[in-house]
Amino acid sequence: MGTPHISAQPGDFAETVLLPGDPLRAAHIANTLLADAVEVTRIRAMSGFTGTWRGQRVSVMGTGMGIPSSSIYATELVREYGVKRLIRIGTCGGVAADLQLGDIVLAQGASTDSGVNRSRFKGMDYAAIASYGLLSAVANEAQRQNIRVRIGNVFSADLFYGPDPTMVDTLAAMNILGI
Repeated sequence: MGTPHISAQPGDFAETVLLPGDPLRAAHIANTLLADAVEVTRIRAMSGFTGTWRGQRVSVMGTGMGIPSSSIYATELVREYGVKRLIRIGTCGGVAADLQLGDIVLAQGASTDSGVNRSRFKGMDYAAIASYGLLSAVANEAQRQNIRVRIGNVFSADLFYGPDPTMVDTLAAMNILGI
């Protein structure tokens, strides 16, 4: 079947896909956390894998950097491969002063300066928010395992090196945890 950006076959992806930006991180996750992981796509230097975690079928697919690239992979996974749950995982830059390297941030919502959603939704801004059920399940499991997490809002930007030197201060004032 294949799409312009994913060369997999129908059924190659699980209904749940973890989405790190870095394709090498996708490979690392698949090879260290999934049982029987198989690479199901490798095109444009972007890899996707499917295996099992605790008996549940799970896939991992790199997305590249930024909203435009992530949007391509998310759209094709949902439209062409029947994926039901997309979970963005990876790193972010800390904004909250009390965040430490290695802290886990669960994004409740995502603000942005990107024009992607406005293009997609005919000029309207719709908040990108997490599924409450999934967010609360992860938070509850973290609490059960005594893992400290921060739950709050993040910010996604199209430019890594933005022109506004006051942006981080503005985001901090709005209680944004990370970029």
